[in-house]
Amino acid sequence: MSRVVTIEEPLASPQLPQTRCREKPGASGSVSANRPYDFLYDPLFIVSSEKDHTQANIQANLIRNRLRRVPRFRTMFSNLIHYPRYSLYWSKVDPVPAFMRREWKGQEEKHREGLWQLAITDTSFQMAKEVYEDPDVTGKNRYKYFERPFLPFHQQVPFNIVFAATKTQAYTFLPISAKYPPVLSKHTVGTQTDYRDAEVQTDPYSPEYVVCQDSIPELLTLATLTWGRGLPAGQAEVEMIERAREKRAWEATLPCLSDTSQFEKRRRMMNAMERKEWAFREQEIEKLQEIRLEVLKELLKKRDENQNEVNMKHLNARWSQLQEAKEAKLAQIQHTHVVAIRKLAGKGRNIEGKLERRNIIKDYSDYASQVYGPLSRLGRFPDNNSEDFVVKNYYLNTYEGLVELESSLPDFVTHPRIRPPKPKVTTTKAGFLKRAARMDHELAEVHKAILDKKNKVLEPKKLLRFLQRKAVPQPRLPTPTLEMSSNEEEDIEMAVIYLQKLLRGRVIQNMMFEGKEKRLELIQELRTSHALQEDDRLLKKAEKQVTLALQRQRNLHEHKVSLVENHLAGLEGRVLADMFDFLSKELVRLQEERRIHAFAMLAERQRRMREAEESGRRQVEQRRLREEDQIFKEVIKVHQSTITSYLEDIILNTEENTAEEQARAEIEKMAEEINDVAYEMESRRTQLQSEEIVAELVYSFLIPEVQKEFVKEKVRNAQQKHILAAHQIIHGHTEDMVKKNFVEQEQDEEVSDTDKSPEEDTQNKE
Repeated sequence: MSRVVTIEEPLASPQLPQTRCREKPGASGSVSANRPYDFLYDPLFIVSSEKDHTQANIQANLIRNRLRRVPRFRTMFSNLIHYPRYSLYWSKVDPVPAFMRREWKGQEEKHREGLWQLAITDTSFQMAKEVYEDPDVTGKNRYKYFERPFLPFHQQVPFNIVFAATKTQAYTFLPISAKYPPVLSKHTVGTQTDYRDAEVQTDPYSPEYVVCQDSIPELLTLATLTWGRGLPAGQAEVEMIERAREKRAWEATLPCLSDTSQFEKRRRMMNAMERKEWAFREQEIEKLQEIRLEVLKELLKKRDENQNEVNMKHLNARWSQLQEAKEAKLAQIQHTHVVAIRKLAGKGRNIEGKLERRNIIKDYSDYASQVYGPLSRLGRFPDNNSEDFVVKNYYLNTYEGLVELESSLPDFVTHPRIRPPKPKVTTTKAGFLKRAARMDHELAEVHKAILDKKNKVLEPKKLLRFLQRKAVPQPRLPTPTLEMSSNEEEDIEMAVIYLQKLLRGRVIQNMMFEGKEKRLELIQELRTSHALQEDDRLLKKAEKQVTLALQRQRNLHEHKVSLVENHLAGLEGRVLADMFDFLSKELVRLQEERRIHAFAMLAERQRRMREAEESGRRQVEQRRLREEDQIFKEVIKVHQSTITSYLEDIILNTEENTAEEQARAEIEKMAEEINDVAYEMESRRTQLQSEEIVAELVYSFLIPEVQKEFVKEKVRNAQQKHILAAHQIIHGHTEDMVKKNFVEQEQDEEVSDTDKSPEEDTQNKE
């Protein structure tokens, strides 16, 4: 297969990675496998997990060194350690732009998959549709625009293909002043994929099918489930299918709508099914809330962990800063100390401050002088440009040279053969130690004893707490000497010495006799092992026979005694066995009796607890029934009052309308009659009658109205005090009623607290 390499030239932006090259195995040349930040820029670069994403980020940071060297102008040409010629600092320029996301792209996929699962289980949840800025139909997203129609017909239908609209780009004319055509910043030499087209296919293949008329297969109800959106089916999908089957079976059992006699039954069944669906919906909501609560707990936990990590990072950074400041301060102090010591040493060599002439002979004879080893602080750098003399060897500085050098070396160099040493034989064939080994062992013991004696530490004498008197030893008496004046005295001295020898010999004889008496038995035992005389042998034989006879008699006596003891022991054993058997049975019976009694007590206690629980549940049920009855009564009362008020409003409105119509008709009729009479009187009235009518109207309307207002004001002033007294009485009575209701409520709560269920009483007792 031919090798094709994809090379893309770097862009003009300095923030993007420099080079990208992908090469098949067997390629030659120094090319990079990929760019450092492909995992962020390249949409086709996919990592399997978040761990691989983090590893790629670490490798990118290691490859792209952000350490920068800044020269120090004061010591730019120094080669000393304490006078570095440059400083290292961490470049704050990030090669990745701020708008690029550094998170792993798989998190979005996981989040999207979780939302799809939620949309499948929760029908009310609406999944947001993905909208691509550039669908790229003819490019990487081409496979997404093919689908097979879902139509229940037997004829074959071709694929639905959605073509992308042609994008026309405006032609940009070259400037007239340009001498050369523009050069593209990137061009593709060739591409080749490492995967087959079949591996790109993500959704499984669905074969074509034909649906017969008047038949709806159950499998077609699952057509909404697709790969990744319900398929492969999990527990939620299986439960959904089972619920759909149960609902279809329930719909089959419903009475027909045309049957009016079964209408009430159909309504009850539909109400029961609706309640069941609402209960299931509530369970689903509770599960969803629990899942959300768990997710919230995990997020809170992760937030706390991240906050702790940030705090630890801040503390570590602060500690590192303080340590660096401390080390810099110590280095400065040490440098100052060295400078001061050097100055003091220089002043000490020339205390009087006299000027000395240079001794050239001494400088050249001393190899530690400035001639052979000049100080760099004086401006002399003897090793300057020393890298020019470094030997650069192809076999040592390049990887290919090292491989070639390794291949040229013999096998025993790269694979050393180590022969284990043979153990030193210290024994002979007969199993005895050799003389040299014995001598080495003795010398080792002597050497160890000498080292122990040499390394032995004398224990220090304990300090005296009190003063003690030190005994002075008495002086030894001098040895007396005898000065002899004649031969007689010398003979006497020799006789005395001889007498002393005799006494000392006698003392030694007595000591030997006492030792023989003490060890007489051992001496006799030694004599029996040697050849004895005939008489002694006969005597020993007779003693032996007597001893054997005594031994036989003793053995017979011991045998009789043992038989008697065995018989007695057997009797005692049978008696003890019967007694122990009886006692063990009694013990087992007593234990069983106690165990049965304990079981009975536990059963009785369990029965009491269950009775208490049952009574508590019964009371709770009765209380709940009373509450439900009261609620039902109140609801019915509200409904009745509502209906009554509604009917009263209708009747009153009807009466008012009817009365209003009748009154309007009567008033119109009366007004017509009065108008006729008034018109007739107006035609017959004189000037004097008109003035009398006006005066009568004034007297009948204005004067009574003024008198009425005056009386009303007088009554209002008279009733003001009574109204104030009534207000005070009403407000006081209302406050008393409120306090009384509050006290009654507290008493009811106390009664409800004291009226606990027997189950709670038993639990409190336990």
